[in-house]
Amino acid sequence: MRHYRIGVFSFVTLVMMLALNSAALGQESQSRDTGVRPGNRVITSGARTKVSGIIIRREADTFSVADDSNTETVVLLTDRTSVKSKGGFFRSGKDYAVTSLLRGLRVEVEGRGNSDGQLVADKIRFDSGDLKFAKVVDSRVAPVEEANKRLSGQVEEAGELSKLARNEAGKANERISALDDYNVQDSIAVLFKVNSAVISAEDRHALDELAQKAAATKGYVIEIAGFADSTGNTARNRVLSQQRADAVVRYLQENHDIPLRRMITPFGYGDLRPVADNSSEEGRRQNRRVEVKILVSKGITGSGE
Repeated sequence: MRHYRIGVFSFVTLVMMLALNSAALGQESQSRDTGVRPGNRVITSGARTKVSGIIIRREADTFSVADDSNTETVVLLTDRTSVKSKGGFFRSGKDYAVTSLLRGLRVEVEGRGNSDGQLVADKIRFDSGDLKFAKVVDSRVAPVEEANKRLSGQVEEAGELSKLARNEAGKANERISALDDYNVQDSIAVLFKVNSAVISAEDRHALDELAQKAAATKGYVIEIAGFADSTGNTARNRVLSQQRADAVVRYLQENHDIPLRRMITPFGYGDLRPVADNSSEEGRRQNRRVEVKILVSKGITGSGE
């Protein structure tokens, strides 16, 4: 096990730092155009650079990496960026979509600087085992973020929660920057038949309309989450919910040419988070779903709510 495969204690720390800084972001002044903020590493234009660290923030076309000294670098994704797992002896790595670049994932990035001080990524590499860990981190951050939102942005309450996190986790490094808050511009639920990941004609039409709205929206990202009803075992439900989420990603990309870098966190939650009672047929039908949301940064919409 490599030294950065952190344990339960550090896992709690990472989750709390990501989510708490999400609430603190509204208190900071930063550039929304490039993502490069005061204190970030500025990459010289044209300079060949390699950085490694943990992804702490994810945008539509960029993500931020904090290295071991907590210095943050903003990485720009392009259609030419190669994303792969690391290979072994006489073995090449596996190709991954940019949607696999989740918060909490340790990566190595190579590329060149641009005029905005960002690192334009030519290739990104990571250990496949770390991706499993990052998916767990990302799925844990979202509920904590929702709890932070319920604090109504009050500095005093955010401070109390930050103090609690430090007491529980041991430390909360303020240098690790925040996750952006987003407004939900639009959302739909795509429903599926039992044991199926096939999108119906009706829901394809709904996805078409949502894709058109997204294309007309500045700085959007699309969040996709798959779910299952309680029928069957937990392992099968997780696989099925992920297949459903992946089916929606594929439909939007192939039929509307939405870049994969704009579709974040396509994650299957299995039979967790039901929206209806699984004891009824109608309830189970509603739970066999993929939630698709168009998100826009509050910095773009000008909303602080």
